[in-house]
Amino acid sequence: MKLNELGPARGATKKPKRIGRGPGSGHGKTSTRGHKGHKARSGFRNKLGFEGGQMPLVRRIPKRGFTNIFKVEYEIVNLEVLSKFEPNTEITPEFLKEKGVVRGKRKLKILGNGEISIPLKVKAHKFSKSAREKILKAKGNVEQIS
Repeated sequence: MKLNELGPARGATKKPKRIGRGPGSGHGKTSTRGHKGHKARSGFRNKLGFEGGQMPLVRRIPKRGFTNIFKVEYEIVNLEVLSKFEPNTEITPEFLKEKGVVRGKRKLKILGNGEISIPLKVKAHKFSKSAREKILKAKGNVEQIS
């Protein structure tokens, strides 16, 4: 067998349905569209979620609760992650994104899980009470950014 002899297996490919090529083709006259109706017309586009006039699934399912459009989502980083950096490193959301710790799409919140013994300059949108105390206790700097 050579490269030029390669091809799909017998029966693996199917010829396309040739529409509108006369009565002998079996797909002539109405070209498989049937008689009249929306789908028979030119320019027909089925709307997403349209179920032929039946009440769509989206409208049949009961709705629960509501979405608060003012909710602020935070990227959470614990102190145990920050303790792995060099002393006196300035930690910002951009720095953490660069290092692959956070995605950087949300605001940054530092939580106090873990211990920290090195001084760090931490800039974040929010700090937990314990995280703030632990960073300051390790002679670090805490700056809240908006």
